[in-house]
Amino acid sequence: MSNGIYQVPVAINEPVLNYAPGSPERASIKAALKKMRSEVRDIPMYIDGKEVRSDKQGQIRPPHDHQAVVANYHQGNKTHIESAIKAALAAREKWASLDWEHRASIFLKAAELLAGPYRALINAATMVGQSKSIYQAEIDAACEMIDFLRFNVQYMREIYTQQPISSKGVYNRLEQRPLEGFVFALTPFNFTAISGNLPSSAAMMGNTIVWKPANTQILAASIMMQVFNEAGVPPGVINLVYVSGPEAGEVIFNHPEFAGIHFTGSTSVFQGIWKTIGNNIHKYKSYPRIVGETGGKDFILGHPSADVDALITGLTRGAFEYQGQKCSAASRAYIPKSLWPAVKEGLIRDINSFKIGPTEDLGNFFNAVIDEKAFDKLAGYIDDAKKNPDVNVVVGGTYDKSKGWFIHPTVLEVKDPYYVTMCEELFGPVLTIYVYDDNKFDEVLDTVDKTGTYALTGAIFSQDRYAVDKAMKKLVNAAGNFYINDKCTGAVVGQQPLGGGRASGTNDKAGSAYNLLRWVTPRTIKETFDPAKDYRYPFLNPEN
Repeated sequence: MSNGIYQVPVAINEPVLNYAPGSPERASIKAALKKMRSEVRDIPMYIDGKEVRSDKQGQIRPPHDHQAVVANYHQGNKTHIESAIKAALAAREKWASLDWEHRASIFLKAAELLAGPYRALINAATMVGQSKSIYQAEIDAACEMIDFLRFNVQYMREIYTQQPISSKGVYNRLEQRPLEGFVFALTPFNFTAISGNLPSSAAMMGNTIVWKPANTQILAASIMMQVFNEAGVPPGVINLVYVSGPEAGEVIFNHPEFAGIHFTGSTSVFQGIWKTIGNNIHKYKSYPRIVGETGGKDFILGHPSADVDALITGLTRGAFEYQGQKCSAASRAYIPKSLWPAVKEGLIRDINSFKIGPTEDLGNFFNAVIDEKAFDKLAGYIDDAKKNPDVNVVVGGTYDKSKGWFIHPTVLEVKDPYYVTMCEELFGPVLTIYVYDDNKFDEVLDTVDKTGTYALTGAIFSQDRYAVDKAMKKLVNAAGNFYINDKCTGAVVGQQPLGGGRASGTNDKAGSAYNLLRWVTPRTIKETFDPAKDYRYPFLNPEN
């Protein structure tokens, strides 16, 4: 039994390696990529600490080279979900009662493994399986995931140290218990760090997990699971399964011990899950926690006072890094007429300078979208835009699926600020721009606020502090993460925890103490040292 009130290592953001020619990290990643492309991995599920294989397999193909197979993964079914739930429930009591500093040690070790021996491997898996450039993989799969683990340990301790006051003769205290049941982590393709954080953050607080990643992220997810295992996560605490969404949902959302879902993905899927949970609420032992970060239709607003070069860079990076496949990516922009000629020229110049191709060529800035479904959807929007006389294709507008799912970075200029690509989430490298009269800034603020249903991220570029203040106040509910003179992507754990409102999710801010609080349920304890021995209060005494 421990009796110390322990400190934890002070969390510091993991430095981003630069992978410059001649650097040791560049040599390491090239070797890891070469090895990964030279073999076909066999990827099992992980249930109760054991590798589980099935007689049905799916293939993992690089999005930028869809004729090649780099791994086969074992597909599960309802019985595997049932086994994962059983393992999670069996592990719960022992894991929940483990002193918190041991949970902290496990996940701090996981961070060190990712920072050291697993760094090149997790980055290579993200580059090959999800078509991320080395820089995008480094800031995601390595640095952000390391930050999640280290900062969450720090937040965990802070939460446990928050205690109530005690009056004379009374000792009050508060304990944070894990949820009663199991937590379902349903994770997306686009960020390896999000995929790793959703199960680990809830597990850190004493919960046991059933984890289902997107099929297009399984390669990196399986390596993350190896990291968790090597770090010492006990059997049954995190169970990794590859099952279809409907099959998983049918079992999980009908189970009485379902205690919560940690989700990142599409708005429509999340709303469907919420509806299912509501319909089944009478079946559960407790009210499940529903935590989700979903879509975005994120904006960049240029003011006439904006620094043009900064605005151009904010647009090119914000819209086209990782092919626009970030829920925070800039997909709509509002540019004043006085700045548009220079901004247009800069966008064309920058985009035409992008090197486009496979991630194994470290000089490529831009790679492929995730799969054929995404490719076809984006190509359809581009084709419709080309046919519309009120839409001008400023740059891009081409695509090619012969080798990989390549959509050329595309900028559309529209006359209607409510044109479909200004409102609907495309999740790809298409930026739509509306040019407004300089004297109509206030009207554009109204338009930005009213457009679409999302409220994840947004940015203003302006050198006029009154304009910045006006935008911040008018757009107070339009973005959970708001940026001033910076792109609307790149939230850093401990600095700008990510989350939005409206249709963008529950705004529980992954990478913050707010999120961890969703995975515990408090119990207050009052101890009285000299309890009353007569029910009568002084006011009941007779008058003299």
